[in-house]
Amino acid sequence: MFISVALRDTGPLMIAATRITLGAVFLLALVRLKGRSLPDPRQPNGRMIWAFSGFMALFSNVIPFSLLAWAQQSVASGFAGVCMAAVPLLILPLAHFLVPGERMSLRKLVGFVMGTVGVVVLIGPDAFASTGKDLESLARLACLGVAGCYAMGTIATRLCPEVDRLALAATVLLIGAVIILPYALLQEGLPTTLSAKSFLALLYLGILPTGVAQLLLVQVNREAGPSFFGLVNYMVPVWSVILGAAVLFEPLPPSMLVAMSLILGGVAISQWRALRRVFARG
Repeated sequence: MFISVALRDTGPLMIAATRITLGAVFLLALVRLKGRSLPDPRQPNGRMIWAFSGFMALFSNVIPFSLLAWAQQSVASGFAGVCMAAVPLLILPLAHFLVPGERMSLRKLVGFVMGTVGVVVLIGPDAFASTGKDLESLARLACLGVAGCYAMGTIATRLCPEVDRLALAATVLLIGAVIILPYALLQEGLPTTLSAKSFLALLYLGILPTGVAQLLLVQVNREAGPSFFGLVNYMVPVWSVILGAAVLFEPLPPSMLVAMSLILGGVAISQWRALRRVFARG
């Protein structure tokens, strides 16, 4: 909803650049207020941490934000949503080979497939309907590329050497801002007019879904692992439908109950061991 408001006065690339830059400023201010500092390249693993941060900035922010902004001009938004739901399926084999303790199992695979099918049911067949635009096929490949970027960025977040989580999140967004802001200015330039609503929308996008979200991404990924973190992609379309009904008074799709059952069932199957531990403690 906030992106829709911001798009009235600002181009998609400039929105991406603004939210990454504002998120970086917000996290850097937190780093300063808490008396912490960014990773020192001269310290052990310092250069490796900055290298991982650069990879995370590119594959978790800059490339997917830019690709998605371009692709959604030619594909149905539902198709982009389905592609994002495929992120856990891409994380699963990557984590199996690259992350210790994240072994792929039949149970996890079945759960993740169920979750993805649930998202497809929720969005419906319109997600795969053709828009008839010239670059649609290339744009669909770009959406799949976005999913791949998010998967690789998630794995890199887990593999990065141990470092202060707040400092890591701030470093990632700082590098992302340095990369994308000049490019966005070159391609779209500054908006000629910016209403109060658009300004507040950009401020919100920078602080909460970018700054705070990047910090949560690092924290959850490092604590629970990339496979668990990937499950958030199943929740995005669900909350979009719920908020659309609650705030915008949009009708709930008839498939909502079936889709929710598949998604929650898939999450439960993939995380069954963790759930058993919780029930045992309870």
